[in-house]
Amino acid sequence: MAIDARGYVYRTRQRREIPRMARFLTFSCFNRLPLFGNDRIKDLFVQRLGATRDGLGFRLLAYVVMPEHVHIVLVPPDEVAVRTILHSLKGPFGRLVIARWRQLRAPILERLAYRGSYAFWLAGGGYDRNEWANTELPEKIRYIHANPVRRGLVRQAADWAWSSARWYAGDRDGALPMDPIR
Repeated sequence: MAIDARGYVYRTRQRREIPRMARFLTFSCFNRLPLFGNDRIKDLFVQRLGATRDGLGFRLLAYVVMPEHVHIVLVPPDEVAVRTILHSLKGPFGRLVIARWRQLRAPILERLAYRGSYAFWLAGGGYDRNEWANTELPEKIRYIHANPVRRGLVRQAADWAWSSARWYAGDRDGALPMDPIR
């Protein structure tokens, strides 16, 4: 058990590292604030996701960046834990954005104060699920891609620029290519 920034008690999850198994991950912005409201910040996150994949060698199967959370489906390499991937992805990105907001003296910083500093991400591991069945993986990918449509941000999933939906729709000019599902 742990306590989040708002004082809510939640159960911590045990990550089960199973080699070559797809993982469905969800993590949220601090206090579920829409910190990805700016397109440039979403672009920077997608760039960081690609750089982290290149550096750690995981397979990226799907993603979507929403205003206050991110969904990713990935397959970690045998020698790299998901915790390491998330730390390498979220930490540098959050520090970069917070540093820029500090330079700008952005008003949002007042809402991000946490333990004498600032937080970009909600504490805790987020949602993490091993995808056991071949039928679950396409279902999770469809769920991820439908997020902006369900939220009313776009009419079709491929219209959302910060998602792998375009790649799956055949647009190979997108910012971040996906790895084969296998």
